Amino acid sequence: MRPIYLDNNATTRVDAEVLEAMLPFFTDEFGNASSMHNAGATAGAAINAARRQLQALVGAEFDPEITFTSGGTESNNAAILSGLEAMPERTEIVTSAVEHPAVLTLCAHLEKTRGAKVHRIPVDHQGRLDLEAYHDALTHRVAIVSIMWANNETGTIFPVVKLAEMAKKVGAIFHTDAVQAVGKLPIELKSTAIDMLSLSAHKFHGPKGVGALYIKRGVPFHALIKGGHQERDRRAGTENTPGIVGLGKAAELALECMDKENAIIGSLRDRLEKGLIERVPKVFVMGDPVTRLPNTTSIAFERVDGDAMQFLLNRQGIACSSGSACTSHSLSTSHVLKAMGTPHIQAIGAVRFSLSGYNCEEEIDRVLQVIPTIVKTLRDSCSVFVG
Repeated sequence: MRPIYLDNNATTRVDAEVLEAMLPFFTDEFGNASSMHNAGATAGAAINAARRQLQALVGAEFDPEITFTSGGTESNNAAILSGLEAMPERTEIVTSAVEHPAVLTLCAHLEKTRGAKVHRIPVDHQGRLDLEAYHDALTHRVAIVSIMWANNETGTIFPVVKLAEMAKKVGAIFHTDAVQAVGKLPIELKSTAIDMLSLSAHKFHGPKGVGALYIKRGVPFHALIKGGHQERDRRAGTENTPGIVGLGKAAELALECMDKENAIIGSLRDRLEKGLIERVPKVFVMGDPVTRLPNTTSIAFERVDGDAMQFLLNRQGIACSSGSACTSHSLSTSHVLKAMGTPHIQAIGAVRFSLSGYNCEEEIDRVLQVIPTIVKTLRDSCSVFVG
């Protein structure tokens, strides 16, 4: 049977057009973009073209607002550390309890090593941010706010445009980890108060190892990686020209196809959820049922070991996950579901399915055929479930 890939929030297949755009910059057009000769100029022109393609996708106002990085983790770290350095008189950070480890791990490190005070804003049982707690945490002691645009496990979308406006009232810098949102949701940054935004190419059919940090014009920024003068002194190091070209092409394709693909993908996700609810008892869709990414569903199978379920699905050629690929080898329950107050007997059996435009109805129907038998097998093999 052909493998079925439903783990697109972890990474996506590189689009054929993206690969085609990249290939010349591994071979004939291999110049260093910082060099003064023709080969360097060709690479530099390709990078600038990619910057404009990405600018169009996220609705940035000026080319220089896009700085290329190695991906979402670097962009998140650069944004948060820069925010603290830009306002050293402020020592507080506001984030959410359900952020990606790239944000939460750094914040915990800053608490221990720099004495920073971190406000982790709670969420409700559907993963929605507690706006009252967020408002109360915003004071003139806050240097930077870092709140994700969309959650990688549940797909729940946060009102980051409103959150940025609230942060501006106390003079804080506002950053959003939009790794899961870019390429899936329409974004128009120039009409918002968002100061910085992180993204990663491999989440929307671009290559791994390349991403970007949007920095609004006029926002103070201190480089994380220091050395040469690349990226207007914002990120030292020889540019990854093939990767950046791939990111640019992926951005162009995402902008062209987003509305059409979202409708198709959302229909497939709904087909999967409806089918599971009809076929399997005691299953629960986690997260906000309305305000969420069209491609993401987190399903909690009560009295089932989620890791065992993923193992058996993998044996059937079906790829899915329990949440962030960065924490998939942890034996503990998802920190996102813990923050949502999900009962342990459900949270331990949570499985995330994340779709892309490469999926089809036949694949969803195959998953719906396989899962009921797997769930019954697992439940029968553990008649006394320890929650």
